[in-house]
Amino acid sequence: MSVSQLCMLIAMLVYLVGMVYIGIAMSKKTETVGDFFLGGRKLGPIVTAMSAEASDMSSYLLMGLPGLAYLTGLADVGWTVIGLAAGTYLNWLIVAKPLRRYSEHTGSITLPMFFSNRYHDEKRILALISALWIIVFFIPYTASGFAACGKLFASLFGADYHAAMMVSAVIIIFYTIMGGFLAASTTDLIQSIIMTIALVIMVCFGTVQAGGFSAVIENAKALPGYLSLSATHDPVSGTASPYGPITVLSTLAWGLGYFGMPHILLRFMAIEEENKIALSRRIASVWVVVAMAIAVLIGFIGLGMSHVGAIPVLEGSDSETVVVRISSLLSTHGILPALIAGVVLSGILACTMSTSDSQLLAASSSVSNDILVEFFHVKIAQEKLLNISRLCLLAIAVIGVILAWNPNSSVFGIVSFAWAGFGASFGPAMLLALFWRRSNRQGAIAGMLSGGLFIFIWKFLVRPMGGAFNIYELLPAFLVALAVNVIVSLATPAPDAAIVREFDEVHKR
Repeated sequence: MSVSQLCMLIAMLVYLVGMVYIGIAMSKKTETVGDFFLGGRKLGPIVTAMSAEASDMSSYLLMGLPGLAYLTGLADVGWTVIGLAAGTYLNWLIVAKPLRRYSEHTGSITLPMFFSNRYHDEKRILALISALWIIVFFIPYTASGFAACGKLFASLFGADYHAAMMVSAVIIIFYTIMGGFLAASTTDLIQSIIMTIALVIMVCFGTVQAGGFSAVIENAKALPGYLSLSATHDPVSGTASPYGPITVLSTLAWGLGYFGMPHILLRFMAIEEENKIALSRRIASVWVVVAMAIAVLIGFIGLGMSHVGAIPVLEGSDSETVVVRISSLLSTHGILPALIAGVVLSGILACTMSTSDSQLLAASSSVSNDILVEFFHVKIAQEKLLNISRLCLLAIAVIGVILAWNPNSSVFGIVSFAWAGFGASFGPAMLLALFWRRSNRQGAIAGMLSGGLFIFIWKFLVRPMGGAFNIYELLPAFLVALAVNVIVSLATPAPDAAIVREFDEVHKR
């Protein structure tokens, strides 16, 4: 191992040890199941905002966005960023406060529990359906995070993929099991700071290596369609391809996913005071816009560096390693730059780990609390349930490790599919539960089932037909789930007076 590699590894190990320490420290504040899954509703506005966005971004921020920008230019990433930024802001603006208020009023500590309590679902059918969807979509999502960590260490240091993946998984599992939601949220705050530092370093160093900002822009202008929002650059043919309205709409639809993301919605439920949500919204919205814009810029800068020979020309999926390539180049400039490069690579780890810990918590709560306690009505003491919750988290993580064992497993395809699954199954149900008095249990059940199932139908049966059907599955599935929920609610008896009264009480506060 070279000196530069050793310095990068030291910086990354310091970061990982820090995450373990936080898990141990937060374990002292985790005494009940409510603490484990929701932090006792004690999150401050800054932690709430930054942990929500850190758990949202995953490794897509430092790998997916720069890689896509490097290959195809502005259109694809530009419309994606617009959709995600709009979805982030609207989610905080529309959903955060009423969900915080409603979940506290009903005593709900998980998303499935909220749906059942909202409709006074004594049979807990909604809790069961919600929990099953969370398990179906989150376990492979978590596995993709473990795989991303393994691939990073394997590509950088020549480490064995399986060993690297296992070590990364063990660290994530340890601090999440020990400290639960408080550990996940606190580490997410730190991880968001590291992501920001990584982005700034890459822009500054990469711009110098590419010959200056003007050289980066001139190189991008020379490629057909590269800086256009109505055309995309084809790196194979070197020509511009039209980016039509259907594609734009499909890309913008990513923003709809936020209304159904369990790991983000839990942050809304956990904030200490609802009057601090406005501050959290401003912090979160500004950070996510700036972070994604800089990530796209890094893709342009990386292309400029390839143009001058600073880094190799990257093709296909290799474009997603542009930040790793820039970091490796930075590490060759001395010990301090190598340590800084290690901080940048820790940013990639931070993206992945901040999402994986939240997913593990959401999936384990679905098994231990929503299925075992809520649906099967098993009476368990708080201390024992806390231990069972930790065991469920461990079991789910082991399944994730097994799914991630193949080093060739896809990362971003799984992320896209799971994002659509949550957005369609939970998004319409959440919006109607919060804002429509006439919404009832039958409509919520039908909408949740149809949204999740239609994701599979569109993805594997309809979208392959191409043409006008080549739309991201989230959009048609979201609309179907919304329509089914409304139609079934109107076709079945209105909710009981107690449910309507509770709805009015929450909205009058």
